[in-house]
Amino acid sequence: MSTPAMSFDERYRVIQSRDPRFDGQFVTAVRSTGIYCRPSCPARTPKESNVTFYATSAAAHEAGYRACKRCLPEAAPGSPAWNLRGDTTARAMRLIADGVVEREGVPGLARRLGYSPRHLTRLLTAELGAGPLALSRAHRAHTARMLLVGTELPASDVAFSAGFASVRQFNDTVREVFGMPPLELRARRRLPGRASGVEAAAPGSIDLVLPHRGPFDAEGLFAWMAARAIPGVEAATPTSFSRVLRLPGGPAWFELRLDEVGRIRLRARLSALRDLPALVSRARRLFDLDADPVAVDEALASHPELAPLVARVPGIRVPGAIDPHEMLIRAMVGQQITVTAARTALTALTEALGDPVEGFEGARLLFPSMAVIAERGHEVLRGPAARTRALIGAAAALADGSLTLTTGDDGPEQRAALLAMPGIGPWTADYVRMRVLGDPDVLLPGDVAARAGAAASGIPSDAAGLTAWATRTAPWRSYLTAHLWRAAPTTRTRRTSTKEKP
Repeated sequence: MSTPAMSFDERYRVIQSRDPRFDGQFVTAVRSTGIYCRPSCPARTPKESNVTFYATSAAAHEAGYRACKRCLPEAAPGSPAWNLRGDTTARAMRLIADGVVEREGVPGLARRLGYSPRHLTRLLTAELGAGPLALSRAHRAHTARMLLVGTELPASDVAFSAGFASVRQFNDTVREVFGMPPLELRARRRLPGRASGVEAAAPGSIDLVLPHRGPFDAEGLFAWMAARAIPGVEAATPTSFSRVLRLPGGPAWFELRLDEVGRIRLRARLSALRDLPALVSRARRLFDLDADPVAVDEALASHPELAPLVARVPGIRVPGAIDPHEMLIRAMVGQQITVTAARTALTALTEALGDPVEGFEGARLLFPSMAVIAERGHEVLRGPAARTRALIGAAAALADGSLTLTTGDDGPEQRAALLAMPGIGPWTADYVRMRVLGDPDVLLPGDVAARAGAAASGIPSDAAGLTAWATRTAPWRSYLTAHLWRAAPTTRTRRTSTKEKP
């Protein structure tokens, strides 16, 4: 899926109005000054003849511009376009944010996307003005800035946490991108009147502000997480969610919480600091922090049936997935049973097969690996034999690589691959696509809660009627589904109305 690009005139009107909603969606490069800014930069609006717009900061870097010291465009939320779109460029951007280039290089990224490294570089450069190496470098620069102004980590730790190969490379990149050395960039957070977002963190931990666009339905997100939290792995309160997970460098723990001024903060402890960029990317996806809630709310509220829902819950978010493999298992366990029953089953599975961890603030278990579920799941899983075989088969396929499931998948191909697996039907495949890919345009017409919410809102509630009615809300049908879930009467309903294929 793709959306029409904004014209030059549309973007210029945005920077004239200094609309913060568009921060992170493009940058404004000014030829007369050699700098680039976020759309809401408070500086005087440059002349049209001096302006060039770029889709990414990496493209502005490649064109020879440096970041504005006043508005710090690297601190803006990410662009929602990479979830809204499903093309190769969007898939590449999601994988780059997850650190694939740092871990596997450009060949690894290209292999995941089905292209040669040379062709992928040509493709990204043609559309974005920068190739995968430059895009990854820009992502490292963003992480470095975030750590410099948001933590007290020594500069050398910042360098390697952000993915740089050496301190010299880190120093050179920060100086080139931001027009100042790292320690000067850190010192600027202490200038009077500047909101740094820095709080004292416990030794060995990291505490950062994760920017997002408002409004933001934090209450709904934390309630969602609390209802599904697996004891020992996850914990949730009305204003926080924490869990432990596997990352390439080892186990990590993080907490997302709402602070006293409405910001989302990330506190983390990692086995390897180099995993921080991937953790930040996954945490942002989990809480849908790159969404454009104003665009979503305006589109949905234009329909009389939905206007009361949007007014009641502005800024609704669609929860993402912290681990794609785990998400599939959780979705399969949750087929046709209540959320409470699914949580009970997943708790039993984790207590029996999860790997113990220590030193992560109350978390004591990692969710079981796919290899362990494939080998020993039959000892723990309860219910129909066909369901158990399907779960074990899916875990085995994920463990041996015959089934791939990543944030960079092509949506239709991912759905087809899941539907080809025994025991996975349309509800599960689409639910996984909604949460793993962050696809904003997924409807779940077989979901009992969604249909109950539709009936309560005066919308056709049969599967065919709901599907037909919902076409008017494209490309935001995932957010429609989230509103319907919230509008459903509180009952112990099952998740799906039709049985997934055995």
